[in-house]
Amino acid sequence: MVIEINKAEYLQDYKIAFEFSDGVSQIVDFGDFLKSSKNPMSSKYLEIEAFKNFNIEFGDIEWNDFEMCFPIWDLHNGKI
Repeated sequence: MVIEINKAEYLQDYKIAFEFSDGVSQIVDFGDFLKSSKNPMSSKYLEIEAFKNFNIEFGDIEWNDFEMCFPIWDLHNGKI
């Protein structure tokens, strides 16, 4: 079964609520990942307005034309 993100909603700080095509819902906190990132392409999303500017494309969450994205299965499991 192919799992896709049906809906993603910004909550607060670096948390996003996800609804997946199989009915599973998760809240994922990206804060630790972003705070520990040494890659400037990722760490720039520590700025909340940039972080909140994500899109759902082809069932996946992405920022700035896939500059930053994550495996759907990790998000489905609620961790990155």
